[in-house]
Order: sequence, then C-alpha cells, then structure tokens
Amino acid sequence: MQETYDPALVEGEAQRYWKENQSFKAVPDLGREKFYCLAMFPYPSGKLHMGHVRNYSIGDVIARYQRMLGKNVLQPMGWDAFGLPAENAAIKHGKPPAEWTHANIDYMKGQLNRLGFGYDWDRELATCDPDYYQWEQWLFTRLVEKGLAYKKMATVNWDPVDQTVLANEQVIDGKGWRSGAPVEKRDIEQWFIKITDYAQELLDDLDELAAWPEQVRTMQRNWIGRSEGVQMQFAIQGGNDILDIYTTRPDTLMGVTYVAVAAEHPLALNAAETNPALAEFIAECKQGGVSEAALETMEKRGMPLGINALHPVSGEPVPIYAANFVLLGYGTGAVMAVPAHDQRDWEFAEKYGIPKRQVIFSADGSLCGIEQAAYVEKGVLKNAGPFEGLTSEQAFGTIADWLAARGRGERRVNFRLRDWGVSRQRYWGCPIPMIKTAEGDSVPVPADELPVCLPEDVIVDGAGSPLKRMPEFYDLGGGRERETDTFDTFFESSWYYARYCCPRNDQAMLDAEANYWLPVDQYVGGIEHAVLHLLYARFFNKLMRDEGLVACDEPFTRLLTQGMVVAETYYRQNPDGSKAWFSPAEVAVERNEKGRTLSACLLSDGEPVIAGGIEKMSKSKNNGIDPQGLIDRYGADTVRLYTLFAAPPDQSLEWSDEGVEGAYRFLKRLWALAQRLGAAPTNEPAPDLAPLRRELHASLKKALFDYERQQFNTVVSACMTLVNLLYKLGTSSAEQALLREGFDISLRLLAPIAPHVSHHLWRGLGYGTDILDASLPQVDESALVQDSIEYVVQVNGKVRGKILVPAGADGKTIEETAKGNENVQRFVGDATIRKIVIVPNKLVNIVAN
Repeated sequence: MQETYDPALVEGEAQRYWKENQSFKAVPDLGREKFYCLAMFPYPSGKLHMGHVRNYSIGDVIARYQRMLGKNVLQPMGWDAFGLPAENAAIKHGKPPAEWTHANIDYMKGQLNRLGFGYDWDRELATCDPDYYQWEQWLFTRLVEKGLAYKKMATVNWDPVDQTVLANEQVIDGKGWRSGAPVEKRDIEQWFIKITDYAQELLDDLDELAAWPEQVRTMQRNWIGRSEGVQMQFAIQGGNDILDIYTTRPDTLMGVTYVAVAAEHPLALNAAETNPALAEFIAECKQGGVSEAALETMEKRGMPLGINALHPVSGEPVPIYAANFVLLGYGTGAVMAVPAHDQRDWEFAEKYGIPKRQVIFSADGSLCGIEQAAYVEKGVLKNAGPFEGLTSEQAFGTIADWLAARGRGERRVNFRLRDWGVSRQRYWGCPIPMIKTAEGDSVPVPADELPVCLPEDVIVDGAGSPLKRMPEFYDLGGGRERETDTFDTFFESSWYYARYCCPRNDQAMLDAEANYWLPVDQYVGGIEHAVLHLLYARFFNKLMRDEGLVACDEPFTRLLTQGMVVAETYYRQNPDGSKAWFSPAEVAVERNEKGRTLSACLLSDGEPVIAGGIEKMSKSKNNGIDPQGLIDRYGADTVRLYTLFAAPPDQSLEWSDEGVEGAYRFLKRLWALAQRLGAAPTNEPAPDLAPLRRELHASLKKALFDYERQQFNTVVSACMTLVNLLYKLGTSSAEQALLREGFDISLRLLAPIAPHVSHHLWRGLGYGTDILDASLPQVDESALVQDSIEYVVQVNGKVRGKILVPAGADGKTIEETAKGNENVQRFVGDATIRKIVIVPNKLVNIVAN
C-alpha cells in the first residue's frame, strides 16, 4: 500500500471493482428484508451542482448503511428529462432538445459515477424515452375511460414568455416559476385529472406518514384544504337565475351587504353586453394569474353589474359586483360578502362605499367595533333575525338546517384542492395520447398504437410548439387530428419511482417486482417539492393502486428533506442600477473571528466589492462551487465527507473552503494511521488500555445511534474522535491489537460516507475482500463498564475539582468524597454548606455561604 494518499488512484480502483463485480445490482430476495432508497432524480441540465452532490451523498449514505444492516438494497438513478430548459437551450444553440438532453445525461452520469454513488445502473431510465412514457400514455387512456380524465374549457394561468399553461402551484408571487414573467389569464381547452376525487383519501393518509417531516404534512393539509360549510342559494331579483354560494361562516349570513362574482361569470358577461365600462373592466381582469396567491397580492377591484341578488333569509336585495378577487374556476365563481366580518370584504366596501352590517359581537363584551377593521372572531349573533342570541357555533347548524328545510341550502364539505390541469402547449414533453375525431369528439389512442412518439429531430424556434405546425404529426386523415399538447412534466416524475422496479418490461407498466420493492422506504429531496411533486406522486400511486398495478397506498414511507447549500455573495453596483455578481473564487476576503466578512475586494484589480449576504448557491448570483473542480483536486471522498460533516442533513449547509481542506486533512490522517498497522509490534509493556477502549466503544455507540437518526455530521465527528484516540496508541502488541480493532471500527463507520478509501484500506489491510459485505461494528458493552466514575465538583456553580468514586457508589459516599477534596475544602472555607446537588455520573454542585 502506497505511503501517501492519492484520491484519484484509490477512487478509480474502487469504482472499477464495483463495476466489474456489479456490486450494486439489486435482485429480489424473499429471504431478506428489502430496503428501497431513492433520491429525487435530477433534470439533466448539463452539470451537477453542490445541491445535487449533497442530496445524492445523503441518499448513498443511507443505502450503504442499510446494506451493512443486512438488507437487500435497491438504489436506482434516472433522469427527469422533459421540460422547458431543454427547449430554451435548443433555441440558444440551434440543436434539437433531444440531442442536448442526451449529451447532458452522458456527462452527468459520468459525474455521478465519479462520486462513487452505489446505483444499480441496469435500472436507469429517462422520462423522454418512449419506452418510459408509453406507459403513462396507456394509464392516461385508462383514466379517460374511467372518467377520471376529461377535457374542458378553463381559465388558466398563461405564461407569456414560456408560452404555456401553468398549474396554480407553478405560479409564485403572480409570476411563472421558471420564466419569472407576470402570469395572465386565458380561456383554453385543457385536459384535467380528477385529483379532487381523491382529496379526502390524500388528506386522511397523511396521518399514516409518521416518518415524514411535520412541516411537509402540514403544507399538504393546507393545500388540500378541507373545509366544512354551507352552500346556499341567492335568487336574482327580477329573473330566474340562481347564485350558488359556499361559505364556511354561515353565522355571518345576516351581515351580507353585497355579492361578488368572477369577472367571467355569465351574469357579468351578460351585463357587460350593454355596459362598455364593465366590458373594459372584465378585459382588464384577464391580466394576472388564477392562483390564490395571485389574488392575495393584487389590488382588489370591482364594478357593480346593476342587478341585485335576494338574501336567502331576509329576502332583502343586495347588489352584485364583478370582482377581480373571485375566480370562476374556484367553487361556484360567486361569494357572499360580509364586510363587517371579513377583512377583504371590509376593504372592498370601504373603497366602493358599500354598507357594513355587524351581526357578530364578542361574547365577553370586549371591544369588537368595525370602524377600523373587520371583526373576524366568532362570538354571539345580534341583529340576526331568527338567529338572534345564538353563538357562532350554534348558528352554524341552526342556519344550515333553516336553509335546508326551505330548499335554499345544505351542509357541504369542500376542498381547496382543484383538479390537476395536465395540458401544456410545449414541444419537449410526452404527447397526450388523444385524437380529435371529425365529429369533434376526443377519443383515446388505442393501446396497440402506443406509444405516440414525440418527433425528436426538431429545431425549436420559441414561437409556440412546433407540433402545431407539423401535419405529419397531427394529421391522421379523414378529419382526425392528434392532440398537440404535451403533459405537464410533473406527470413523468409522479410515477418514476415505481418504474425503477421493472424498467425493461415492454409488456406492462409494472409487474410483480413492483410489489416486492414498493413502497420506497427512504425518499430524499428538497422541501420545495412538498406540494407539487410529493402530492402528485401520492395521487399517482393511488391511481396505479386502483388500476391493480401496485398494492401499497402510499409511495414513500420515510421522507428526508435536505437543507440547501448556501454561500456568500459578492457584487458591484453598475451605473444602470443592476448588479455584477462575482464568484467567491474571484474575491479576497477579510473576516472577523466568527468568520463573517469585514471587507472584500476583487483579486484581479483590488477594488472593493459588496458582500451581499449568505444565499442559496445559484448561477444568477454566481456563488456556486463547481463540484468537478473539487473532485479533481481533493477526490470524491473529501467532497462527500465535507458535505455530510458540515451540517445536519435537514439544515442549510454554509459553504467553507477551509472546511473542505479540513476534510481532506482528515482522510490523509486516516491514511497515515493505516501505515502504523503494518509495523511489527514491540515487546514494550502496554499501559492500561481499558479507558481508551472504553472511549472507542462509547464513540462507536454514539455513532451508531446517530446513524439511526440520520445525523451524519455527528457520525463523521465520532470517526474523527476515533482516529484521534487511535493515534495515542504505541507499538506494543496489546496496543497494536487495539489499533487494529479500532481501525476496523473506523473503516466500517466511514464506509457509507467515504466509500473509496474505506474499500481500499479494508482490502489492503487484510480485513476482508469487500467492505460492502461487512456488517456494522458492534458495541462491546463490557468495555463500557467502569470500575470508577469521575465527577466534576462545583462550589457555588464554579468548577473547583474532580473526584473518582467507585461505580455504583451511593449519594452519601459521593458527597463525602466531594467535601473531602482538598481544593473544594479551600473554596468552601468557613462557609456553611446549604445543599449538595448530584447529577448522576457527571457533576456534584456544593452550595455554601
């Protein structure tokens, strides 16, 4: 074994061994407990970033750890390959998206292999391959046949830059999640899937996901948004129309002073035919998104229709307004407005001079006026006609029953969740397998004609989808036309975890192997996917279950949401007000003792730059670190070790070049320690090794506990402690034996984290052929037994001495030994001891005055 640590040599050797021996090939084995470990697959953007490295390092550590527990482990990898970035890159470089995508896959696969991740590459898949998307097309046709997928005209979020529809979840602060462009409203025919049919089950089954972060479960509960309320009917004065309105606060019904409808509501459109100002207002409302987030931030505006609704209890006429904060696709497209008890309604009423009628008052007589703001609390009803004096809780049921008895309303459960719009007007996606007949009907493509393949030799120019300009794709003759929309890319990522179980099956979407491996035991990914991907994947799993494809109700048993990788940002202000961002490598920094920036200047010209604070690594802020450069310089094990040591997995990792250097020094220190194992033992007498061996096994016990709770940073810390302890050993036979035992423990603990160096040293030192086949080290509990225990002794809270007492000594013995300590006696002096507090096995505190 060479004397100096050479990462490139060590890692190349290990990776060749793993490839030649198919070390990570997963095969079902009914005689062993299975463990399916999966990290969210990447979009093949071109190069890995540090977020990828951290995410996949965490997943790989978990997979290798579970293998050392004796489990049959599956850890696959693939590519979330459809999507807008490929189209944008194709426009920029003048090449087909398929060519760009496959080139990126080849490069990034090489990077993943260079990091030593233990993937079963025989199961690799890419969502842009027809062999993959054929089966989601097949499932979609089954959903159409079941009535779970349908097409309708819908008001949608339109991204004018990306030229496509966005789901509500993809609208962030009123802007497209990829382009950042302000979103508009458009009426377009869209395909939808009835996720709302599964809303209650999706909500209920969150209670079964005990190993998910509570934050994620809460986010999904809020997104599904179950509410109990009353749906009631407001008649239209002087007509036969009825407005159905849902409310969760029927106790405020007697405070209604106006009704608001969506700008696209039939009542508003009808009124606009003779009202040009109203028609102009409706046209203006088409700007902006259709998500609730967009509604929250926009200025609330409205215009009266000139017609009234009739209150369902009092019969009193109330004016109807078209309002930009009501959406036709949400609920019934109409809301009752109670300005006294809803802040949005209060502000609207203030703006347009609409009366406010207070009907809820505080039960305890505390202030509840509505002069400055709405009173939104529950309380007691006054000025409430037949419901006078009821509490809000009593009024809910009483009003619901009163309306039901007269045929004017009923109790109802509603959900905030809306059906999933899956149509996208983009090229680089899975074609929706539907045909429009000459009669105008939409019918599924027959199963024996699937897949509908996406033409790949296509140059994209950015002017909408080229499929719409390709009759050779859509024109089927006889007046029949193929659908030119493609699926939302979340469609592909909603079931890939299942296809990994049988990726080469060309006869069925899934087979029996899926029920062996599923559900995924450990899923790893960012919390930004809490609502989008994770909710859709749960829904898709239930669709596949109901199709008889899988047996499990939920796809992911345990979820780990890793923190971001963040780094300092630096910039200069340009004359036009924009910012020029510089990478950390371009900047010389002076820091204080806590590591924070005091000043910074460019290395190139010495001119100062501004520290912009710690932010997520990104191209836009130029604060990213290229993993490939680090791997080339320090090796993959150093990069893995640092990303796992620098922070707990679920917290943000603040990048530090010094930390990377420290990880590299540790591995060189480990390598140097291995050289001592080859030395011949001497006949020198050995010291008492029991205390050191006790420390070794105490560190091991802590590391195994931390592995189980996935605190890998403290596992690394324990390994560093072990190595430091082992460096204390000399050359006697007994010390060499303990060194060999301790090094065995260290390598086994490090194997999931720094697998290459562990593999090399394990084989080179004769511990075994392959550390992948080794089990985790076992704690020798007898080594932890102590004949005596050391206590720290405090006098009035300050450390004044240490004592040794026999293990199992009673309190009186501990107290007397502490009082008898010479230094303790000096600090107690003539004072009277008032109290002695003993913290078992740790501390004695003497209170004296």
